[in-house]
Amino acid sequence: MTPEVRYARSGDVSIAYSVVGDGPFDLVWTPGALSHLELRWEDEAVARFYGALSSFARLVIFDKRGTGLSDRVAGIADLETRMDDIRAVMDAAGSEAAAVCGVSEGGPMALLFAATYPERVRALVVYGSLPRFVRGPNFPWAKPKHEYLAEYEADAARWGSEESAREFLEWQGLDPTPEAIEVRARGDRLKISPGALVQLGRMNAEIDVRPILSTIRVPTLVLHRREDSIPIDGARWMAEQIPGARFVELPGGPHMPYYGDWESVVAGVREFVEPVCLESAHPYESVLATVLFTDLVGSTEKAVELGDRRWRELLEQHHARIRAQLSRFRGVELDTAGDGFFARFDGPARAIRCACAVRDAVTDLGLEVRAGLHTGECEVMDGKVAGVAVSIGARVAARAGAGEVLVSQTVKDLVAGSGIEFEDRGGAELKGVPGEWKLYAVAGA
Repeated sequence: MTPEVRYARSGDVSIAYSVVGDGPFDLVWTPGALSHLELRWEDEAVARFYGALSSFARLVIFDKRGTGLSDRVAGIADLETRMDDIRAVMDAAGSEAAAVCGVSEGGPMALLFAATYPERVRALVVYGSLPRFVRGPNFPWAKPKHEYLAEYEADAARWGSEESAREFLEWQGLDPTPEAIEVRARGDRLKISPGALVQLGRMNAEIDVRPILSTIRVPTLVLHRREDSIPIDGARWMAEQIPGARFVELPGGPHMPYYGDWESVVAGVREFVEPVCLESAHPYESVLATVLFTDLVGSTEKAVELGDRRWRELLEQHHARIRAQLSRFRGVELDTAGDGFFARFDGPARAIRCACAVRDAVTDLGLEVRAGLHTGECEVMDGKVAGVAVSIGARVAARAGAGEVLVSQTVKDLVAGSGIEFEDRGGAELKGVPGEWKLYAVAGA
C-alpha cells in the first residue's frame, strides 16, 4: 500500500513527503538526485528497502523541489535553499530531531543540515556520496567538470527513452526485461524533465561543502560500497575530515542502496543510528553560522554636520530599516554598537542578500554602509555566538569599502550555484588571525 503523500511548505514551494512506520525515533531519508514518492513503491526492491527501514524507525521520505511530486520550480535552487527543505519537512512531519541520512546527491544537503542545525540531528549517515561532485584543488576523486556536465547533457538528450532505461538497469546489475525497461523509462519521465535535469547537473557541479566538514559535531557514519561508481577514496577522505566520523566500506556494488546487498546497508544504518537515537540527547555547544557585521561609513562627520538631535533621528531610521531586512532574511540581531550591527544567519546566501538589501535600504537616507561576512563554527552561549569565526567576520567587515559587501572564501564556496556573483579582492591579512585570507566583493545578488 502506497503511504499517504502530504506537503510541507518551504518558502513558496511545496515539498511532497510521506511518513512510514511508527518506530521510537525518526529517520529522515534524503534521496539521491531523483525520486517519486508514489512510483518508488512500484519497485519491489525500493519498497522492500523502505519497509526494512520503517521496521525500526519512523521513516520520513520526501521528493526534492523540482522533482517527483514536489513543486516544479524555475531552475534548481542553491544547496542552502534545498537544505532548508529538510527542515520544512521535519517541521511538517512533527519531527523535532531525527537521524538524517543523505544518499548520493543528497549527501551534501544532509552534511550542511547537520552542521547548521545540530540540535535537530541525532545522528548523520552519508551513503555513496562526496562533498563535491567534480574534480577540484586538493580533491582528485571526481570527474573533471566538463566531463560531469557532458554526462548530464547526454542523459537529457535521451531522457525517458528505452535506451536510457536499459543502461540504468544494467548499471545497477538488474535484468533489463522489456517490462522493467518500460517501468524505468516512465518513471524517469515523471521524476524530472530533460531541461530540469541539465539544470540540476549544473547546480551539482558547483557544490562544495568541504569547508564545513570539520564543523560537524553530530555522530556521523559514512557508508560506501567498494565497487560504487562514485570513488570510495573520496568518501573515505570525507569521513576523515569529520570529527569522530566512522567509515564503513561495504563489499560489491551497485550505487543505489536498495539494489544488490541491500540488507547490509539497512543493517549498517540501524546499528549506527539506533543506539544514538534511543539514548538521551546531548546539547551542542557549537553550530555552523554566517556572521554579518555592518558599519556606517563617515558617521562621525555626518553626526557633526547634522547635530545630535537630527543624527539620533537618522540613526533610528537606519536601525529600523536594518531590522526590517534582518527579519525578512531570517537574521538574528545579536548586538548593536552605535551605528553598527552584528547578526547571525543559518545560511550564507541569505546573509549576503540581507547585507545587499541593508546597503540599498539606507541610501535614500544619505547613508553608506560597509558589510562583512564569514561562515564558520561558532560557540553558542545564551543565544549568542562567539569564537574565532566571529572575529574573522568583524575583520572582514573592517576591510570593506563604502557600499561594499565583502565575504571570505568560505562564504563564496558555500553559495556556489546561488547566482550570486563576486569580484576577487585578493589575499589579505586579518588583524589577530593567522595566515592570508582570500576576500571577495559581492558584485550581484
